[in-house]
Amino acid sequence: MSDPRNDPSDPSSSSQAPSIKLDLPPLANHGPRRAKSLMIQGTASDVGKSLLVAGLCRAYARRGLVVRPFKAQNMSNNAAVTEDSDAAPGADGERSRGEIGRAQALQARACGVPPSIHMNPVLLKPQTNIGSQVVLRGRALGNCPARVYHEMRQGLMPAVLDSFERLCAEADLVLVEGAGSGAEIYLRHCDITNMHFAERAGVPVVVVGDLDKGGTMASLVGTWLLLDQADRERVVGYLVNKFRGDFSLFEPACETITAHTGWPFLGVLRWFEGASRLPAEDSLALERPAEQDWSGAGALKIAVPRLSRVANFDDLDPLAAEPGVDLRWLQSGQPLPADTHVVILPGSKATRADLATLRREGWDIDILAHVRRGGRVLGLCAGFQMLGRLVRDPLGIEGEPGDTPGLGLLDMVTEISSEKRLLEIDGTELGSGCALSGYEMHMGRSSGPALEQPWLRLTAAGSEASGDGRPEGAMSADGRVMGGYVHGLFSSDSFRAHWLEQVGARAAQLDFIARIEAALDELADHIEANLDLEALLALAR
Repeated sequence: MSDPRNDPSDPSSSSQAPSIKLDLPPLANHGPRRAKSLMIQGTASDVGKSLLVAGLCRAYARRGLVVRPFKAQNMSNNAAVTEDSDAAPGADGERSRGEIGRAQALQARACGVPPSIHMNPVLLKPQTNIGSQVVLRGRALGNCPARVYHEMRQGLMPAVLDSFERLCAEADLVLVEGAGSGAEIYLRHCDITNMHFAERAGVPVVVVGDLDKGGTMASLVGTWLLLDQADRERVVGYLVNKFRGDFSLFEPACETITAHTGWPFLGVLRWFEGASRLPAEDSLALERPAEQDWSGAGALKIAVPRLSRVANFDDLDPLAAEPGVDLRWLQSGQPLPADTHVVILPGSKATRADLATLRREGWDIDILAHVRRGGRVLGLCAGFQMLGRLVRDPLGIEGEPGDTPGLGLLDMVTEISSEKRLLEIDGTELGSGCALSGYEMHMGRSSGPALEQPWLRLTAAGSEASGDGRPEGAMSADGRVMGGYVHGLFSSDSFRAHWLEQVGARAAQLDFIARIEAALDELADHIEANLDLEALLALAR
């Protein structure tokens, strides 16, 4: 995923930054800091920081500590809805929720607590050609070009520190995750999530290197070389992650690293095979090449086009976990296999741009042919919008203002608006009455005759209302094309089982949430077996 920090060529970089009004209480209102804290930084992106923090959260929580995760700034289109929000109730009276990065929501689960906007106060959601949408403490401020955000983000530091202090006031231990590499010294003056934050918050740092990628010794020593003396002294040690094989062969490298840096070696974390059972945050996880043939002759074959701005792709994890399902992400240049049973169009941060992706790859033609052959199509959120006749963006929320024709499989039109809907929901599938839960996270509104045949009926999560709720989504007359705005609905085991039966597959007796909990426990066990957690805790302050 591209990083707008490093995209000065962004054609919209001359735009004005959104105005920011922090309106924060004084830090002194939080009372004395209760928690100790420790920061996990990496030598690069994707070295395993997020999973390491999740495993540490579960391991220390199991020891009886009150633990909270924290990441000042995250960049991801895979987000989770929180119970808390700084936003006022909307015009309809519903109180909007907040949103944070998926990794921090998983870390909160590892701690056994609900996710909070204060665990990830700044979230950047990349969009095509215009930088990112900036989300501050769960609330979208607006779209911001890369260069403008680079200049304005230091103004977010008060909010970041305030959220951190809130967590420190309620916990025994706050585990802080850095972003990318902490040695990007050209960003040090405006950094809010690595060494500058560590300095302002007084947090000690552990640096993690990734042995699977190679170049671990050079990346760790290079990190030390680039840091100034004060930041070098902030580092209390280093870890080696994702190791496979005989570690005795790498021990001389650790001696060399310590000799050059003076940093203590804190241990090696071996490869964790269960990582694939936990939600991924970065869409890079979807870029594994698919095999040429579907695996099981009797499996339900689901194809998912890999959109350029795919969002909330963990919606499909429960389906991929089913043994009777073969779910494949189609990469650029791969046609839709002729024996596909179901096509799923996932969420996207830029619906019109990803309609262009579908057409550029020829997937639109494949999908229409698939429907003519009697195949099924499901659209989730932006994928649902793509199924209609037209997507309008008159305000230029997702890019240049304009209209883009949809696939025309449902008779409806979508207009992108500036109002963002963030809600946790409960509901049922119309027809079957099968219960489900999930969340809404979108800025579009759809209208048209297709919505007269809705797919679902929803109520706000936890609502005491006994009414019929509101209709959601749409379904074609033959039931083969359907979609809606609800994310996360396949995590509901009974709904998933019923949907699979509808499309010709048999569901396993799979408790998906229990599967995630078991994987977190296994991750904590793995970390306990590999690292000295008492020694790590002693480094926190």
